[in-house]
Amino acid sequence: MALSPEPIWPLGATLGEGPVWVARDAALWFVDIKAPAVHRFDPASGARQSWAAPAQVGWVLPCEGGGMIAGLQTGVHRFDTATGSFALLHAPEAGRPGNRLNDATVAADGAIWFGSMDDAEAEDTGRIWRLHDGICADTGLPPVSITNGPAFSPDGTTLYHHDTLGCRIWASRVEAGKVIETSLFAEIEDGAGYPDGPTVDAEGCLWVGLFAGWGVRRYDPSGRLIATVPMPVANITKIAFGGPDLRTAYATTAAKGLTEAERAAQPLAGALFAFDAGVAGLEGHIARV
Repeated sequence: MALSPEPIWPLGATLGEGPVWVARDAALWFVDIKAPAVHRFDPASGARQSWAAPAQVGWVLPCEGGGMIAGLQTGVHRFDTATGSFALLHAPEAGRPGNRLNDATVAADGAIWFGSMDDAEAEDTGRIWRLHDGICADTGLPPVSITNGPAFSPDGTTLYHHDTLGCRIWASRVEAGKVIETSLFAEIEDGAGYPDGPTVDAEGCLWVGLFAGWGVRRYDPSGRLIATVPMPVANITKIAFGGPDLRTAYATTAAKGLTEAERAAQPLAGALFAFDAGVAGLEGHIARV
């Protein structure tokens, strides 16, 4: 695996997002929100599969019973990979048609923590939700225009979540599935891009994709910036650790928002990249909805 990012699927996604390594099938899953489509990449064989989604799709995650759960603009759906069908389970924001679901993670107890956002990227209508054992509830975190994340610390007690347009990364203490308190973890300085999807490694460090920032950052648990991985495209949305040793970093990217000249200068915008992270990631959990 290359130490510098290399394109492994130059699919030209408009808004590639939500990469997740699914150990049970040794494959990486991700989405193109705007296509909208779900994608699966098998690094051992190089096989690529894609499914069209009926609405903008923010994420896809493995769930009990061997299936998948997907977050669409219309709500949380069970996704049948055999038929390509989507069945609605919960519509937490049915009264906000201008919102869509944007990013998610699975906690150790099987709960899905997921965010929403204003699709127009203007109003503070994005919230963080928790879905577990049939109950979907607002976590009570303050709404922002674009949420990203969340992601959990290795011990499950810290929840990282982003106010993307505000360029702020927040850390919340979580106990028994509830947010107890929240503090500022880090801020992205002017001109460095916007904090997109977060991921935590086995050492408890936070990796953040920078939209319009040309790179991925790694912060230690205190919020100190300790490393940056430069990327050959501007819009990096999120990374996921995968492979048999969880040391391969897969990065989704986006062509969204680029001018015609910028697209010509970035022919790999929207590609799926991979690089040697130099550290292992965390094993993923299976959702229990």
